[in-house]
Amino acid sequence: MHSPPHFYYVYIMTNRSKTLYTGVTGYLERRVFEHKQGIKGEFAARYKIDRLVYFERFGDVHAAIAREKQIKGLLRIKKIALIVSMNPEWNDLSEAWYVRHQYQPDNA
Repeated sequence: MHSPPHFYYVYIMTNRSKTLYTGVTGYLERRVFEHKQGIKGEFAARYKIDRLVYFERFGDVHAAIAREKQIKGLLRIKKIALIVSMNPEWNDLSEAWYVRHQYQPDNA
């Protein structure tokens, strides 16, 4: 059993088509991995949401949930502005978090 997280994260992930997915979690690395593998979450699996492009860290779960709701309520253009403020190139911020098997193709 995991101990309670010390931080909570609101994050935005995307795919090649730039479909946006906003979520909240106490375990960002694990949750991003689940998205990349298509584990848990019907929307993320259906749209192959596999790139972390934005996140914020919170010490309080209620603040994180409130921020997630706020971001989900934003127009797409405002979400894009958030992403660009942190990550103008839309790079996968989790790219170096996981070991890639030598035979696994690069994600383009």
